[in-house]
Amino acid sequence: MLIDSFDRKIDYLRVSVTSRCNFRCLYCMPNTPFSWEPKENLLSYEEMFEFIKVAIDNGIKKIRLTGGEPLLRKDLDKFINMIINYAPDIDLALTTNGYFLKGSAKILKDAGLKRINISLDSLNKETYKKIAQKDVMNNVLDGIIESINAGLKVKLNSVILKGINDNEIIDLYEYSKKLNVPIRFIEYMENHTADNEIKGISSQEILNTLKNCHSFVKLKRDNSPATYYQDEDGYIFGLIMPHDDEFCKNCNRIRLTAEGFLIPCLFFNESYQIRDSIKKGDIQGATEILKKVIIEKPEKNDWKNEVSDRAFYETGG
Repeated sequence: MLIDSFDRKIDYLRVSVTSRCNFRCLYCMPNTPFSWEPKENLLSYEEMFEFIKVAIDNGIKKIRLTGGEPLLRKDLDKFINMIINYAPDIDLALTTNGYFLKGSAKILKDAGLKRINISLDSLNKETYKKIAQKDVMNNVLDGIIESINAGLKVKLNSVILKGINDNEIIDLYEYSKKLNVPIRFIEYMENHTADNEIKGISSQEILNTLKNCHSFVKLKRDNSPATYYQDEDGYIFGLIMPHDDEFCKNCNRIRLTAEGFLIPCLFFNESYQIRDSIKKGDIQGATEILKKVIIEKPEKNDWKNEVSDRAFYETGG
């Protein structure tokens, strides 16, 4: 069992399999050049798997595969199957922009994937194009339906931006409710690689908008990054509020990047390099680094002037 210095049980590992993405979303990496990571800089699936086994053996119960866009990395289904064969009961999930799910959702489900979070920032084609800087909405919507039909447990994520898609909060809510999949509205997380002209809106503003059409009650908080609510029909939706102390209070997460850095906190600049230990097959060394990361995991995030210095596309958010 992994317990940090603030008595939080750390049982959730997010693994970024690539920092590349085929979108250039305004809130993430709008001006980042399209480029290929040198293969020699990345951990292979086999090397990642060696660390994942260490993490599972030490108490990790949930793994989420992220990017960049994880489905850009070839043979992700084989990597999923490696993990599931080692730990059939692991809670294995994926976060994706949804573009490649049409034609691959069932393959991922058959490989052992259990849950999937899909970004959906608009239901207006031109607005989606403005946010992602690519004409992608139809592909994403098709991918959502295919994931549901494949039997994956689906959640939708929407980053709400002032003056861009904040007029769609109710539409996004009703779309998700009709599909009977939870939606989480995410407060924009300021970061240095985002478009510096965009602004987010607060979770309270989102709730106030939804109150025009629905009544709801707040549900008991667990260690999820989201705060959940239930409306008058029993539909559950969430808000992710990174500025709120509760976001950190119950944090149970650490992150592994594709280049072999272990990160204790999304909004904390420190990271710990495990690539050398893994590539040398030094499992004991990797285990010691894992335990060091847990002990040194900070109590709260370390935003400077409310802007994160970390590029979220390298850590999967």
